[in-house]
Amino acid sequence: MLVKAELKNYRQSSRKVRLVADLVRGKKVSTALAELSFLNKKAAPVVKKLIDSAIANAKHNFNLEKDNLIVKEIRVDEGKTLKRWRAGARGRAFPLKKRTSRVLLALESKDDEKTVKKEMIKKDEVKKVSSEKKVDIKKEEKKVVKK
Repeated sequence: MLVKAELKNYRQSSRKVRLVADLVRGKKVSTALAELSFLNKKAAPVVKKLIDSAIANAKHNFNLEKDNLIVKEIRVDEGKTLKRWRAGARGRAFPLKKRTSRVLLALESKDDEKTVKKEMIKKDEVKKVSSEKKVDIKKEEKKVVKK
């Protein structure tokens, strides 16, 4: 079972965020959170918060436990680039590119698929309205309303 979370327009270059993402990829969620809490990088608390968000999605949407989750995929892509100008000497200007990142995270559960399927079956047991019973009305029994 895959659980996803996404962070858009994070104001740091994707190259710097990838350094943090590479440390977390493929590890248990509890191990990843412990490592991120001691990492001295600007992106570390942001990635930690993203993992917490994915854990909350797993608990709320799929009733999965935190202990059984693994960071299956974490991908850092380039986001939008803000183009600005920096004043230079003699009235000149130099371009600045303020880069942003987009972080995509996917957690996977180590649970057996049987337990997940049982939980999904419970949701499907809700009674649905069926159109099997049709009422036959004869022409004679119909009431005609005249205008």
